[in-house]
Amino acid sequence: MDIPHSLLRILILGAGIVVLAALFRGAPTSARRRLGRSVALFGLYVLLAAGAALLEYAGRSGSFTRGVRLGADLVEVLILINLAALFVFDLLLRVLRLSVPDILHDLAVGAAYIVAGVWAMHRFGVNLTSIVATSAVVTAVIGLSLQSTLGNVIGGIALQVDDSIREGDWIELLDTRTQGQVKKVRWRHTVIETRDWDTLIVPNSQLLGQTIKVLGKREGQPTQHRTWVHFNVDHRYPPGDVIRIVSEALRSSSIPGVAAHPPPDVVCLDLARDGKDSFGLYAVRYFLTDLERDDPTSSAVRERIHAALRRAQIPLALPAQTLFVNHEDQKAERKREKRNARIRAALRGVPLFSQLSDEEIEILADSAKLAPFVAGEVVTRQGAQANWLYVLIHGEVEVRVATDHGDDRKVAVVKAPGFFGEMALLTGAPREATVVALEDIECLRVDKDDFREVLSRRPELAQELSMLLAQRRVELESARDNLDAVSRSRRVQTERKRILEAIREFFAMND
Repeated sequence: MDIPHSLLRILILGAGIVVLAALFRGAPTSARRRLGRSVALFGLYVLLAAGAALLEYAGRSGSFTRGVRLGADLVEVLILINLAALFVFDLLLRVLRLSVPDILHDLAVGAAYIVAGVWAMHRFGVNLTSIVATSAVVTAVIGLSLQSTLGNVIGGIALQVDDSIREGDWIELLDTRTQGQVKKVRWRHTVIETRDWDTLIVPNSQLLGQTIKVLGKREGQPTQHRTWVHFNVDHRYPPGDVIRIVSEALRSSSIPGVAAHPPPDVVCLDLARDGKDSFGLYAVRYFLTDLERDDPTSSAVRERIHAALRRAQIPLALPAQTLFVNHEDQKAERKREKRNARIRAALRGVPLFSQLSDEEIEILADSAKLAPFVAGEVVTRQGAQANWLYVLIHGEVEVRVATDHGDDRKVAVVKAPGFFGEMALLTGAPREATVVALEDIECLRVDKDDFREVLSRRPELAQELSMLLAQRRVELESARDNLDAVSRSRRVQTERKRILEAIREFFAMND
């Protein structure tokens, strides 16, 4: 073979490698690694082809020259096999969005290598019959000595071919109760990364020899795993109330990592386990969408449970044998007084209550309820009927109003000390906006029944409150409609009359 023909073949193979390298930009690491093997073989092929060409050019035609030429031809065939496999498995199938295990690629290339090796030996004049007879004995010896290794290899082939476990699946090894994510299924072993950032190297034969639970995997459904969060509540509180309160809190707004469908639910597991406990046992069942963040998501669910129970004045249960020693000393008294003073100060900070006397503020302070919310929780929802006002003691909330397109638009941020929901408290009007906690917040909730006593003591207060609410509403409308002083005054009187009638009707007050 002359030198120009050899150079032409080198150029064709080199061009094929360059084209595939350009197409594989951004391809998975495994594909680029296989392309690197082809590049290495191409370098070896250039050396062998150049050596054979030089020997032939120098007139050397012995067995050595023939062996070098045969080696160059064999490496050329191997390169063609690799390039064909890259085109089919890593390019064509990827374009067709067909996923094929890496081990099938390796088996196909390995079989083609064997055929190429047989062809090379036949071309070199090797007696294949004697080799086959000898290889049968050698194969038997190797099979006995490498029985464990072969079992692992066959296990790796089985795992990838039957597609029972995929890379990226979260699994649990039931023999050891170990959970982790499958990162790689190799020929001899499977690599599993646990939640503790540890890596398990499990031989494939052992993996197939035990029961494996694939977490969150269900036919035709998204990947999500049902998770349980347990809590206990005293017997004095009806299970129906506990279930309703916690369920509403969990479903009022989304929690990162918790599936919306199916929604979280609450169940009462038992009322007295083994006849010993003095509390009811409950559990929240939710579907985890990010299996890597199991504990942080369960922690967020517990925050919602705790806040919901605190708002409802339902304490978490303690063991019946717990002893409480209450020292009524001056320090405890000062602590209670400090808390009450904080509540009174928060109520006085609300312009709506600026006309109230100290005695009336004390009445509200005694009846107002602490209402904590966690970040992301909906405090009030637009259009809902809820006859109470919130006084924001700590944190900040975002006020959102629904648009005609069906989404929510941010209109304001209220920071402590602040308040919202005054129209719902005094007139029973539906909520005009949705309020969402931007962080963990603490509120005071003043209910209609709490405020009724104040109005019954001083009915004329309704006129003062209606004027205050009318002025606040007209101020907002004035900025929007650019009203002059006369128009503002006229609208205030009209709005005051409407609000006063609504207050009297809502609280069933006689004129």
